[in-house]
Amino acid sequence: MSEYKSVVVSKGRGGWGGPLTVLPTDDRPLVASITGGGIHPVAQRIADLTGGQAFDGFKSSAPFDKIAVAVIDCGGTARVGVYPMKKVLTVDVHATSPAGPLAQFITEELFVSGVKPEDVQET
Repeated sequence: MSEYKSVVVSKGRGGWGGPLTVLPTDDRPLVASITGGGIHPVAQRIADLTGGQAFDGFKSSAPFDKIAVAVIDCGGTARVGVYPMKKVLTVDVHATSPAGPLAQFITEELFVSGVKPEDVQET
């Protein structure tokens, strides 16, 4: 059994939603980075501070129920709604707000945007 710590992720400049409290568990240990180009610095900071396991969501996959938080870089309407629809906490590094066909699932309790590494703080 691992010991995890929580962090608070607040919206960045021009962002929307949150703040989100992220606390990985043994059942949900993963910090998914679905940003292309490896592990995004926001995902790495969340993993480092919480003890969660960062992984590149473009090179591998995991069941939604194993993901503590998904870090995305979607300025459009696709990925921005997929993870909230599955009830996965979602951190967008772009300053987006609910839009597109999945907008109904994007709530302040599940989604925060415009996030930079300094917007992730220990609790």
